Amino acid sequence: MKPAKLHCWFLGCFSVALCCCCASDKFTQSDNHPHTWKKLYLAHHWPVTVCKMSANDCQDPPEYWTIHGLWPDKTEECNRTWHFNVTEIKDLMSDMRRYWPDVLHSSLNRTQFWKHEWEKHGTCAATLQVLNSQKKYFGKALELYQHVDLNSCLLKAGIKPSSSYYQMTAIKEALTRFYGVMPKIQCLPPEEGEKAQTIGQIEFCFTKELQLRNCTALKGENEPVQADLKLGTEELSVCSDTLPTYYPSQVQDHK
Repeated sequence: MKPAKLHCWFLGCFSVALCCCCASDKFTQSDNHPHTWKKLYLAHHWPVTVCKMSANDCQDPPEYWTIHGLWPDKTEECNRTWHFNVTEIKDLMSDMRRYWPDVLHSSLNRTQFWKHEWEKHGTCAATLQVLNSQKKYFGKALELYQHVDLNSCLLKAGIKPSSSYYQMTAIKEALTRFYGVMPKIQCLPPEEGEKAQTIGQIEFCFTKELQLRNCTALKGENEPVQADLKLGTEELSVCSDTLPTYYPSQVQDHK
């Protein structure tokens, strides 16, 4: 099953209505709550780059953007007693395996990746009623992923995995044109002797009303908690606008 197709122009005004049903919250967010946050990051990572960063033997990484996580800014591990229970997301399992896989450990217990994302980030996102259970958190992340439809939008812009290089400014212009907002784009810096950075992660930002917004901090906002990808000594950082950008189709397909 491919991600649902969506007219990209719609995303400029895309929003998701908040759930109004009454549910038992683990806690309620307020302006003075110690776990208050301002925005959510829906992080997509490129599995081929993730494998390039790791000494692990990745087996046939997906050649489409997958979910890394749904992260509130400036909070982590907000409720350490609220443990992950995979049975709560059993109805989502088919989509979880396809769109939110553990790229590095496909042959192991993949639920450990989801456990990490829930306990580090989901317990903080749960201050929002629409995300206040494990099923709601993972289900909403999958829903946002389908609406954003990054894979289709990049293809429509003519940006696809290749042995050639792209200009980062062209990638940014395409994404801004489609979505009406600027996401955060991260790359693996060039290795010694290389001239190009490698695209690895694209994060879309949402308000607490689940509307797309720019990822740059607004006046009065703090910078987000560091939730970037680091594997061994390899670490993603915000992409340079001046370096050529590699969008690899295979782990070893770099020249």
